[in-house]
Amino acid sequence: MKRKKGISRPSLPMYERIRQILDFAKSTVARSVNTTQVVANWLIGREIVEEEQKGRARAEYGKRLIENLSKRLVKDFGRGFAVRNLETFRAFYLGYPELVIPHALRAELADHRSAVIRPAVRSELKDTVLLPVPVIPHAVSTKSWKPGVLHPNLSWTHYRVLLRVDKAAARAFYEIEAIKNNWAARELERQINSLLYERLAMSRDKKGLMRLAVKGHEVQKPTDVFKDPVVMEFLGLPESPRLVETDLEQALINNLQIFLLELGKGFAFVARQERLTLDGDHFYIDLVFYHTILKCYVIIDLKTGKLSHQDLGQLQLYVNYYDRERRTEGDGPTLGLILCADKNDAVVRYTLGADQRKTIFASRYKLHLPSEAELRAELRREVRALSAPTNMGGAK
Repeated sequence: MKRKKGISRPSLPMYERIRQILDFAKSTVARSVNTTQVVANWLIGREIVEEEQKGRARAEYGKRLIENLSKRLVKDFGRGFAVRNLETFRAFYLGYPELVIPHALRAELADHRSAVIRPAVRSELKDTVLLPVPVIPHAVSTKSWKPGVLHPNLSWTHYRVLLRVDKAAARAFYEIEAIKNNWAARELERQINSLLYERLAMSRDKKGLMRLAVKGHEVQKPTDVFKDPVVMEFLGLPESPRLVETDLEQALINNLQIFLLELGKGFAFVARQERLTLDGDHFYIDLVFYHTILKCYVIIDLKTGKLSHQDLGQLQLYVNYYDRERRTEGDGPTLGLILCADKNDAVVRYTLGADQRKTIFASRYKLHLPSEAELRAELRREVRALSAPTNMGGAK
């Protein structure tokens, strides 16, 4: 008996392979378009700067040059070349004077060549299809990339946000973190506005600051995990003495994804309001996380008022319980963090002692973006705390 001829449905593996091809093509084209736009804007900025520097770099000449150029470009190419945008292109070139641009892409832009096929794409797709995508820079591997080198994962919007960062070390740090954490431009902007670099820099010496600018935020020990202050402006809660822990906790759960970004890399949510029963007495842990880098549980307790030694004692109870009852082979010591509206560093120091201060921490939370003046005040407070005597019984 002959089989009827017809069109059979593709098997799932085949469909998945085709889907992967299309997903790859879509992401590759998007990155190529972003990269080409970044390069074009950088080259335009270079043309403006070089024209200004031909012995006529007076401010009035530069202003007139950009205005005249803008009029012609807007007429031919649209509103994307307004004066403000051209000034941004100029600032981009001046801010990234050594941006690495592949010769192939420069030539493509200069000669208006048609799109070419990347050899890497042919190889990865095993010649199943030929994708008409522009050249993507070859110097973008994670190992070889460094700040200041063109990266296809950074769009023009990313670079425009980065230009607002004046300090070279801070800008390099945000470049690294944006690529490592795959931040969208909006998240990058939030991290810059929350002064992440300055908050992390507070607890680091000169060598530590250099590492931030070269390697970004690395988590190697418990003190690398927590920030002070923790900025939670995304909750939309007002600064109010009537705020209670349950409201704060619910707001954090409702915005858990953003809260995890604020906490930093490595946090995985485990539980909220976990009940502990000890000889008939019930206790409730606000939030429990697991840190995938340090391989340990992290307990967070929330206090909307000023931190007291009783609060620290309660957190000690939770940490000790987890160390004895939940910690398994391969887990590191449990860490505890109290998020509080205010704290007395001396109370923390004398309540915990030297050993427990390695695993239990207290951080202030901010319900609004801090100003640099506020952060400087925090820094002075931390310096005073670090310079205070560490012996618990006084000098002998």
